[in-house]
Amino acid sequence: MPAALPSSLRPLTARLAPLALAMLLAGCQTLSAVDGAGEPLDDPLAGAPPIERGLDAEGLAGLLTAELAGQRGDYRRAALGYLEATERYAAPALAERAALAASFSSDRELLARAADRWQALAPEAEAPSRLLAGLAVQRGDWPDALRQRLALIERGSESDLTAFVEAALGENADPAPLLALLRPWLPRAPQGAARQDAELATALLEVSSGDTAAAERRLERLGQSAPELPALWLTRARLAQERGDHRGAREAARRGLAISPDDARFILLLAQSELRLGNVAAAEASTDALLEDHPGNAELRLALARLYLEERATEAARRLLLPLVDEPDTPPMAFYLLGTTAEAEGEVDNALLYYRQVAPGPEFLAARLRAAEMLIEDDRLLDARAFLRIERLRHEVHFADLVSLEVELLGREGLADEATALLDRELDRPPNDEQLLYLRGMRAWEAGDPEGMERDLGRIIERNPDNAMALNALGYTLADMNVTERLDEAREMIERAHELDPGNPAIKDSLGWVYYRLGDPERALPWLERAYAQMPDQEIAAHLIEVLWALERRAEARARLAEALERFDERPLVDDLLRRIPELAR
Repeated sequence: MPAALPSSLRPLTARLAPLALAMLLAGCQTLSAVDGAGEPLDDPLAGAPPIERGLDAEGLAGLLTAELAGQRGDYRRAALGYLEATERYAAPALAERAALAASFSSDRELLARAADRWQALAPEAEAPSRLLAGLAVQRGDWPDALRQRLALIERGSESDLTAFVEAALGENADPAPLLALLRPWLPRAPQGAARQDAELATALLEVSSGDTAAAERRLERLGQSAPELPALWLTRARLAQERGDHRGAREAARRGLAISPDDARFILLLAQSELRLGNVAAAEASTDALLEDHPGNAELRLALARLYLEERATEAARRLLLPLVDEPDTPPMAFYLLGTTAEAEGEVDNALLYYRQVAPGPEFLAARLRAAEMLIEDDRLLDARAFLRIERLRHEVHFADLVSLEVELLGREGLADEATALLDRELDRPPNDEQLLYLRGMRAWEAGDPEGMERDLGRIIERNPDNAMALNALGYTLADMNVTERLDEAREMIERAHELDPGNPAIKDSLGWVYYRLGDPERALPWLERAYAQMPDQEIAAHLIEVLWALERRAEARARLAEALERFDERPLVDDLLRRIPELAR
C-alpha cells in the first residue's frame, strides 16, 4: 500500500473541490516486521488482517479513474467512480465529491443518488440535506423537500418556511400533504422567529386547503404574541385579498408599512388593494413614491406595470412603460407589455407594432404568438399568416419555431390540411430540419399514420443518430403499439436515448414501458417510479398503475389510481386503463 499520496491523485480540475484522500490512508497501520519476542519475521504480512479500510490497489485504481474522468470533463463517470469508492471506503468526503461531479453532469438521478449517499454517511451535515431539498423542488416533490427543510431547521438552520410554502403554492402544489407534515411538526419547532415563521407557513397552507377559519385563529394568536412581526401583516394582507376583503387587505398593508416602511411588498399590496377598490389615483401615489426611492429601476417599473395591467388599469400601466421606450436599451418586456396595453384598449395595429419590436429572447415567441392570435381574433387570419411569414424572414434563427407557431394556430382554426401543406412546403425548402420533421411526425401519429411518423423520425435519426428526442419518440411508439417483433429494436432505441439524456423523465417512462412490454414488470417498475417522482403525469401514472397491477401489488395500484383520479382533471390514459381493467376500481 502506498505510503504517500501519488501526484496523479492530487486535484486535477479546479471545478471539483479538493479531496483529502489522506483520510483513507489513516486506516492503514504501519506493520511491525518483528514478532512478539522482537525477532524479525520472514513474512511481515503473515497473519495480518485483510485490508478493509485502507487504500488497496483496486481502490486506488478506481479513484484514479474517477479523477481522470473529472479532468476530461466526463463528470458522470467521475461521479460513478466516487460513488463506487464510497462502498469500499465509507468516507463522506468521497460522497461529497461524487455529488459535486454529478452536479456538472445532466443526470439529476445520479446527483440524487450521490446526495443520498452523502447524507447517509454524514447524517448531521447540512449540505446534503439542502441539496436533496433542492432536487425535490426541481422534480416537484414538495413534501420531500419540506421533510428535508424541517430536518435542517431542527439542526439549527435558518427557517424560511413561509417563502417555501409560497413557492410551492405558486407552482400549484397540493397543500394537503404539506399541511399533514407541518401541523404535527409545529410542537417541535424551535421557539422564537422559527416558530413564528412555521405558524405563518401553516396558516398559508390552511387557507389554500380551504380551512380559512383555522388560519384566521392561528393568525389572531400570532397577532397577540408578535404584533410587530412584518411577515404577520404581509400574510394577513394576502389572505384578505384571497377572500376578496380588499379593505381588510389595505388595512393590513398599512399596518405592515408602519412597522417596516422600507418594505416594498407592503407598498405593492397597498397599491393592489387600492386598485381593487377602484382608487387608481391612490394606487399611483403609492407606486410613485416607490419609484422615487428607486430611480432608474426598470425591473420595478415592469413589475408595477404588470400589476396595473392585471387590474385593467391600462392607462396607468402605459404611463409607467413609456419612459422605458426612450432608454437606449429598452427591455423587451417593456414592448411586450405595451403591446398588451394597446391590445386591451382595442388598438390592434398599434399593439402589432409593439409586439414586433420585442427582440429575440425569452419574450420573443410569446410576442409573435400573441400578435398572431390578436389578428385572428380580429378576423384577420391572412394578416396573421403574412405577419408570421415576414417574421420568419426577419429572424431566420427562429424559422422553425415560427413555422411551428403557424401550424399550431391553423390547427386551432380547424385548418389541418393547410397546416400540413405549410409543413410540407417548408420542409421542401430546408430539407431535414429536425424540429419540423419531428413536428410532422407527431402530427402523423395523431392522425393515425404511424408509417408517416416513423418515416420522419427515421430521417432525423439517419441524419443525427444522437437525437435523443427522436430515438425516444420512435422507440416508445413501437413499444406502445406492442409490435412484438420490434420490441427489441424499441428497447435499443430507448436505451440509447437514455444514454444521451439520462435525466429525462419521459425517457425513463419509455424504458419502464418497453421493459413491461417485453414481459419484465419487475425491471420496469423502478424506472416508472423514478419517472413519476420526477414528472407527475397522467400517462406515467397509468403505466405505473398497470405495472403494479401486473405484479399483483393491488393495494398500491389502487392507491396510485385514487391519487391520479384526484390529481388529474384530464386523464385519458388512466380512464382507458380502467376500461381495460375494471377490477382496479373495485
